Amino acid sequence: MAAVVSVVNMKEIELRRHTDADGDVLTVEGVEAALEIGARLRGGYSVGISTGAQRATQTLACFLAALGQRVPSGGVVEAGLRSSVEDRWRAAYQKAGSGTLAALREADPELVAEDSERLGAALRRVLDGLPDGGRALVVGHSPTNEAAVLGLTGELVEPLAKGAGVLVVADDGWRIEPLE
Repeated sequence: MAAVVSVVNMKEIELRRHTDADGDVLTVEGVEAALEIGARLRGGYSVGISTGAQRATQTLACFLAALGQRVPSGGVVEAGLRSSVEDRWRAAYQKAGSGTLAALREADPELVAEDSERLGAALRRVLDGLPDGGRALVVGHSPTNEAAVLGLTGELVEPLAKGAGVLVVADDGWRIEPLE
């Protein structure tokens, strides 16, 4: 009798921070940076996802335009990846003097715990919506991107520079890789 082998199909989320913006609109430099980054992306995305903020949606559009590949499910908004308490994150940052989740957690532990759980659930919806072997390109914000990774995987990641990101790989467990 043949042994039964359990195959877990890998799924990936490339989670990136938007590029330079003035308020909620990309600057000229932000557009240029997003186009440069987009031309270097690996591609093969099943879907592109924005938080719904204009700066994130513009960055996603620039990434995908420069990539020049078809994205079967197009670009969509997952509003759950945008915090509803951005002012509270800003206040925690001011108190902590740092954008690391460890420092933010000390400044406002309830904020980090509650929003990480909610943001992680939204990232889980993205992951669950991917086909087997699928990849998503998600553009959001810092420190909420990092909080979403924490909520999904339990792992702390370093603050993301504008345009930078992390690759979250789900297979038999979690693998997280920094991206420039």
